Parts: sequence; C-alpha cells; structure tokens
Amino acid sequence: MSTDTDIGAWLAEQGYALDPSRDRARQTLESAGLTRPGKLRMSTAKLDRAREVLTTTFFLHCTNAPCLDRARASNREPLPVADRRTCEACSGSVNRRAESELLEECHRRGIRRLVVVGGSPAVREELTLGLGHALELRMVDGTERRTQDRARHDVAWADLVLVWGASELHHKVSRLYTQAPHEYRSKLVNVARRGVAALLEAALAHLRR
Repeated sequence: MSTDTDIGAWLAEQGYALDPSRDRARQTLESAGLTRPGKLRMSTAKLDRAREVLTTTFFLHCTNAPCLDRARASNREPLPVADRRTCEACSGSVNRRAESELLEECHRRGIRRLVVVGGSPAVREELTLGLGHALELRMVDGTERRTQDRARHDVAWADLVLVWGASELHHKVSRLYTQAPHEYRSKLVNVARRGVAALLEAALAHLRR
C-alpha cells in the first residue's frame, strides 16, 4: 500500500485542475512547508494538513457571476475551477446557482424577509437550508388551513412573497395571498413552473424588472 500521493493528481481532485490554480495551490503548499519545488509526491500523512491550508487560503469558484462575487467576499483568494461541481458556491447545481443569484440580488436591493407559499416539506427544507442563513424566511404549507389574518400578516411582514402555484398548494390558501390589499401587490410573485430553480428564477426576474 502506497504511503505517498502524486501531488498534481491530488490537487486536480481537490478542484485545482486549471494550470494557474494548480500552480498557485502548489506554491502555497510549498510556503507551508508541506512540499518543496520539484517534488512530485507527498506523504499521505500530510494530506489532511494540505487540504486545510488550501481550504483556508482559497475559494474555488465557477464562471457564474454570483459565485465569483461570493468568492471575492469570502476573505480568501478566489481561484477558478474547470469543473463546476467543485465550485464552493454552487457545486454545479442549478438550484444552488439560483440560490446564489437570488441572495446576491436580495442583498443588493435590501430584501431581507421572504415568504414562500406552497412546496413539499422536502422542498421547504431545501429552501431553508439554502436561503435561511441570509434571509428571514416564512415557509407556508399550502395544504394546511390558513386564516386571512395570518396571510395578511405574512404579506405585510415580507419584502417578497412567492406564491408557488405549480407546487403543493390549495387554491383556498393561494387566494389568501394573491388577493392581498393593493398596496402589497408589488411584492407578490405568482410562480407557475415546477422546480426550485424555476421558483428562484421567477423571484429574481421580478426583482430585476
């Protein structure tokens, strides 16, 4: 069983597949005393420490603009990746990219409170995990009874309300939100497409109009 690892191959596996990124990562490992110029292999015992050094030094990002923005705001050095699956911001996922873009737009426009009406329990959990660290969320179960007073309070509280008609959402519940007082209509977004990415893209399009 080998007790050392090819440095170039290992760096590529970590996301440093582009030549400039790999060279920069290698320089950092050398500065940390984990390898030296010209050496091709590294002891496997050093890999955890090498991974820690790289993770705290660099933010790997794809070409998606919000991912680059997050990298620049990370207090780490941004480095581009060849494979979007190794992007720290979106991991190559259309849902994660949509989350990243929406959060960027919400930050730019001062949007802090979001209500989502509808969606399955699994989807509501995914949205909470993806957005809850940056936004205040209210996730409304579209299959349960909702009073008009509660719905109006949700709309008044929110900066943005997404009514997801293409999801698990009873008409009686959705109507409480879509028939909100006229002064709140500008914050309402009716979404007729399925999928988390479609929901967030609809919100993004609304904010950009």
